Amino acid sequence: MEETLFVKTFGNSPFIRIIDFFLDNKLFDFSKKEIIEELGMSKTTFYKYFPALVELGIITESRRFGKTTLYKLNLNNPIVKKLMEIEEYIIKHNIETCRKKVKITKTVSPSSR
Repeated sequence: MEETLFVKTFGNSPFIRIIDFFLDNKLFDFSKKEIIEELGMSKTTFYKYFPALVELGIITESRRFGKTTLYKLNLNNPIVKKLMEIEEYIIKHNIETCRKKVKITKTVSPSSR
């Protein structure tokens, strides 16, 4: 799994990786099992950090079916709103940095000669 700009900026900690996972999947909800599998994280590590994200209101229960509870990013949480703004800023900043580093050259197609 390739590191995202968010993880590169804030570090590859389990806490950040879980937040990043939900930021990248804003529209979807997941079971704990699905999150653990997608992140390739151990259950022990996941359960060490996940409750704090729920307690902070960053992650919220979205629905239940049977014994399974699904979770999603709490888009109404002010912390989440700021995290999304920061993520957007990081992406825009990276694009601008890349543009400055890369010289754009005009290529001439063979047919225009």
